Amino acid sequence: MPAPPAPSWPARLRRRVRHRLAAARLLRLLHPGLLAGATLLHLAVGLLPIGFIAATSHLIAALPAARTGGGGPTAVLLIAAAAFVLQQALAPFQSLAGELVARQVDGARIADLMACALDRLDSADLEEQDVLDLLAEARGGFDRLSPTPGEAAAGTLALLARYAQLVGAAAVVALALGPLPAVLVTVAALVIRAGQRGALSRFGAARATLTGRRRRLAYLRRTATGTGIAKEARMLGLVPWLRTRHSAEARRYLEPLWATRRRLLFRPFLGLASVGLAGGGAALALLARGGADHTLTLLQLSAALQAVLIPMRFGVFFPESDMQTLYGLTAEDALRTLEQRPVPTATAPAQLPPAAGTIRFEDVSFRYRPDGPDVLHHLDLELPAGRSTAVVGLNGAGKTTLVRLLARLREPTAGRITVGGADAADHPVADWHRRIAVIFQDFARYQLTAAENIALGSPGRLDDRAALRAAADRAGVLDVLDALPDGLDTVLSSHYRGGSDLSGGQWQRIALSRAMLALADGASLLVLDEPTAQLDVRAEAAFFDRFLDITRGVTSVIIAHRFSSVRRADHIVVLADGRVAESGTHDRLLALDGEYARLFRAQAERFTGADGPSDARTDALPAEEALR
Repeated sequence: MPAPPAPSWPARLRRRVRHRLAAARLLRLLHPGLLAGATLLHLAVGLLPIGFIAATSHLIAALPAARTGGGGPTAVLLIAAAAFVLQQALAPFQSLAGELVARQVDGARIADLMACALDRLDSADLEEQDVLDLLAEARGGFDRLSPTPGEAAAGTLALLARYAQLVGAAAVVALALGPLPAVLVTVAALVIRAGQRGALSRFGAARATLTGRRRRLAYLRRTATGTGIAKEARMLGLVPWLRTRHSAEARRYLEPLWATRRRLLFRPFLGLASVGLAGGGAALALLARGGADHTLTLLQLSAALQAVLIPMRFGVFFPESDMQTLYGLTAEDALRTLEQRPVPTATAPAQLPPAAGTIRFEDVSFRYRPDGPDVLHHLDLELPAGRSTAVVGLNGAGKTTLVRLLARLREPTAGRITVGGADAADHPVADWHRRIAVIFQDFARYQLTAAENIALGSPGRLDDRAALRAAADRAGVLDVLDALPDGLDTVLSSHYRGGSDLSGGQWQRIALSRAMLALADGASLLVLDEPTAQLDVRAEAAFFDRFLDITRGVTSVIIAHRFSSVRRADHIVVLADGRVAESGTHDRLLALDGEYARLFRAQAERFTGADGPSDARTDALPAEEALR
C-alpha cells in the first residue's frame, strides 16, 4: 500500500476538531440522566488520585512529628484510605457506565444505519464500490469487527478522567514547585499526547484505504465458516484452497497495515519520549535541588514527586478510549457520509394512473455505467393491461435489465416508461413499488416464520391470518405450511430450534404467495424474473401454468429462458441485443418461422429428439408434483 500523503498541520487540526464535534453529537443521543451520571463518575475517577496524593503527602509530612510525640495523622490516613477505596470501588462502575453509554448510542445509530441503507440507497448505489466500502466501514463495529460509534462516545467521556487527572496534577505541581514547572510538565504531556493521537489518526486514515481488502478477507472468512458452501467445499476439495487463499488475503491486508503502523507509531516514539523526559526531567531536577537546599518542605516534595509522574505517563496509549474513538469515529464518519446522500424524491400527481393502464417502454435505452455499453437500445415495448406478456431471449439479451427498469430499481438512460400515458418518473418510487410485485430469479429465502415470509409481500397484513392463508392457498403451498410443526409460525430454517427447511419448489411457492398477497393488497403488476431457472423443463412448465391460471386478468410479465414454458402467455416478446426482435402469440411466432421458432424447435429437440414434432412440448407434471 503506498503511503498516503501526509496531511498538513491545519488539515490534521480540522480533522481532530471534526472528530471532537462528531463525538459531541453522539453524546446528545444519551439520556440526560445517563450523560450527567457518567460525566460525574469519570470526573470523580480522575480526581480521586489527586486527593490520594494530597492525603498521602500530608501523611508523610506528619510522620516526623508523630515520631517525636506529636499528634497522630489519623484523619489524614482515613482520607487517604477513603480515596484509595473509592478509586477501586468506582472502577467497575466506570466500565459499566461506558457500556451503557455505548449501548444507548449504538442502538440509535444502528437504527440510523438501517434507515439510511433502506431510504437513501437504491439498487444502483449498492453496486458502487465506494458505497459498499462506506457501508462496510459503518457496519463493521456493529458486526463486532471494530469499535462502534457508541464505544467512541464512551471513550470520549472516559477522556474526562484522564484530563481531569492531568489538570489536578498540574495544580499540585504548581502549588509545590511554582507555575513554571507545572507548565513544563503539562506542555510535555500535551505534546506527547498530540503526537501519539495524531499518529493514531493517520494510521486510521491509512487503514480506511484498505476497506476493500478487509471486505474480501471477511467474505472468505464467512465462506469458510458458514454453511453456504459446506457441501461443495468438501466434495470439491476446496478446504486447502480456502485456507491458502485466506492466508494470502490476510497477508495482502495486514502487511501494508503493519508497515504503516511501524512508520507512524513506532518510529516517532523516540522523539516523543525525549520530549516527555525533558519536561519530567526538568521538574525532577527542580525537586532534587529544592530537597538538597531545604527550600522545599517534606509535604511539597512528596506531593510534587507523585504529581509529576502523572503528566510524564499521560501521552501513552489509553486503552479505554484511543482505539474506541479512532475506529468508532471512523465508522461514524462513514455513516454520516451515507446520511448526507439525498433521499430519492419525485413530484407526483394526485394519484397514479388506474391499475389497468397499459405500460409502454418508449424509445428506452439503458447502460449501467456512463462509459459502458448500452444494454437496451431504443427499446419500444407495450405491456397490455390485464394480459400476460412473456419476455424470452438468450442470455445477455437484456431481460433482467428490462425487469430492473420495470420495477424502477434503475431509471432509463434515455427514453421513458409510461403507465396509462403518464410518465412513470413523475411518480414517487415508493408508490410505484406498492403497485408491483416481483419474484426475482434469486428471490430471498428469509429465516423468518412462514407467516412473516408471506407477509413481506404486504407487511401491513402480517396480523391478517386469513389474508396470509388465502395467499398461500392460491400459491398451492397452504397444505405444506399447515403440516409444519407450528404451522405458519414455524421458522423456515433448520438453523433454529423448531425450524424446518423447505424444498426448492416449496420456496418458489412461498415467493409466489408473497406476490399473491401483494396482488390482494392493491398491486397491479406481477413480474416473474426467471424464478424457475433451476427447475427441469416439466416442473418449470407446471409452475408457469399455475401462475397464469391464478393471475388471469392481471397485468403480468414472465421472463423465461425456456420458450416452451411460456407458450400459454397472451403475448410473447423476443429480445435480442437489447431490442424487440419479434412479438406475437406463440402460434403466430411459430408461423413467422423466425428467431422464436428456431429457438423453440432447438430447445424442443433436446427433449423430443430431432425427429419429433417441432411444436412438441414435454408433458408437464401436475403442479403439486412438479413443485415439490
